[in-house]
Amino acid sequence: MDIQAIREQFPILSRAVRGKPLVYLDSAATSQKPRAVIDAESRFYREANSNVHRGIYLLSEEATDAYENARARVGRFLRAPDRSEIVFVRGATEALNLLAHGLGRSRLKRGDRVVATVSDHHANVVPWYMLQEERGTTLEYVGVDDTGHLRLDEYDRWFDGRTKVVTLPHVSNVLGTVNPVREIADRAHAAGAVVVVDVAQSAPHIPIDVVALGADAVAFSGHKTLGPTGIGVLWARRELLEEMPPWMGGGSMIEEVHAGRISYREPPAKFEAGTPNIAGAIGLSVALDFLEGIGWEDLARHERSMQARLFQNAEERLGKKIRIFGSRDVREREAVFSFALEGIHPHDIASILDAEGIAIRAGRQCSQPLMDRYGVGAMARASPYLYNTIEEIDRLYDALDKVVKVFA
Repeated sequence: MDIQAIREQFPILSRAVRGKPLVYLDSAATSQKPRAVIDAESRFYREANSNVHRGIYLLSEEATDAYENARARVGRFLRAPDRSEIVFVRGATEALNLLAHGLGRSRLKRGDRVVATVSDHHANVVPWYMLQEERGTTLEYVGVDDTGHLRLDEYDRWFDGRTKVVTLPHVSNVLGTVNPVREIADRAHAAGAVVVVDVAQSAPHIPIDVVALGADAVAFSGHKTLGPTGIGVLWARRELLEEMPPWMGGGSMIEEVHAGRISYREPPAKFEAGTPNIAGAIGLSVALDFLEGIGWEDLARHERSMQARLFQNAEERLGKKIRIFGSRDVREREAVFSFALEGIHPHDIASILDAEGIAIRAGRQCSQPLMDRYGVGAMARASPYLYNTIEEIDRLYDALDKVVKVFA
């Protein structure tokens, strides 16, 4: 894996920040984009810009073909049984809201239960909470232990016939923990529940097979997988898509509209009202080609080497001054490294790192229940990706040494 050759494909990595070479360690928030993705979006607007599914002319036919080819490409990426199960949305957040809205009307009634986890992103908590407020369902949570692993025994109390949806992250956006989705899914299905999996943090790092996962629906965002912002994916079993009502109304999703009578198209069109993000879908398709072209095994080796360096430097350079959240076993986590420095607010850490040209995340990480679980108001998070280097991990710790000295 030629890291330098890969880095050269990302134009933004050549810029300076605060007079220092950029070290971008916030890929769990959004990944940077390779030139191929940027060019693909630009090429669409230069050469084929038109609407899809409605024009009887060459430009529209080309745009429609490119858009539907992107759907097929995403289907292959997820190992989905049928490309018609792929719904394009704005991102994982919209996909999860769509599911909560749809399942809340097709399968859930007052008193039914949804079980999430304290390690879920807010995008997989708030929609179900809103459903609870609106329709009288209940929302419960499975906890995590000190190393960030789900307390699997806690599921036992919820599998009593009332639980209709079990939702969880494949990988925690805070801890990097890889959850045993298939084991949980098998138990949930035996209890009659639908399984929703947020794969937004796993899709950039490990191959996804929706059937092998045992999921009934998954969601991910293009912008975390080297793709554009504003494009995401919902995959759900055909049966669920057919039974759920439309998410939004408008053009493209209707079969016929008459005064007093409206009929809807079959999925996925039923959930894609209006003009979609055509360029975004095309860019996502190219991003997935780029990502899979790296090779999953090579990517895993590279990311584990960076994780190992993160832990090594923490122990050797900061010792007891740093608190690391989650497991320290790089074999059971992905490249998300959340930490705190004793007596120093994460916002102060991020500000000083920014002065050194280093970008990290600081705050609640869109996972406040997990902050509550660990008894902190915020965390700092470094999330390296395929374009980062061991030298950049060392630069991070050089800067953290400065942070500690400033607040000594």
